[in-house]
Amino acid sequence: MVVLGVDPHKQSYTVVAVDQTGRQLAQLTVSARTDGQLRLLGWARQLPVPDGEERRWAVEDGRQVAGRLVTQLLRAGEQVVWVAPKLMANTHTSARTRGKSAPIDALAVARAALREPGLAAAQLQGPALAVRLVADHREDLVAERTRMLNRLRWHRHDLDPELAPRRGP
Repeated sequence: MVVLGVDPHKQSYTVVAVDQTGRQLAQLTVSARTDGQLRLLGWARQLPVPDGEERRWAVEDGRQVAGRLVTQLLRAGEQVVWVAPKLMANTHTSARTRGKSAPIDALAVARAALREPGLAAAQLQGPALAVRLVADHREDLVAERTRMLNRLRWHRHDLDPELAPRRGP
């Protein structure tokens, strides 16, 4: 088995490939754009996978920055699992390489996926995805409304200090 650990960021994806023992095979960093995703997929498909074995992507669960990559991987027929950040919490203290960097984190993601067999598989979600996006948008709108009302109350107070902002809703 070859596991590809992904450390996603807004501007880039760093991927480290490991074998079934956790030994690092290769590493690549690409831009978090369509061309980078295509380059990443082509690179991964060129990695040698032993006969009868499979390739699996392990992505650190940061769906706001990795969602598009995971969708592209699933559409390309790849296997993808989500790795919770807490599974890598103590890897920095036990790692041979000190510090924190994208390659170190990607390696930790891949090794966590090897250690934890029951990780949640990523799936393309039809209606559930649409509902989640609408709910997220509603939360954003409610928060923006609250910010606007608070700003208006304080502007009113600045214009006339006798009009103290009300407490409560």
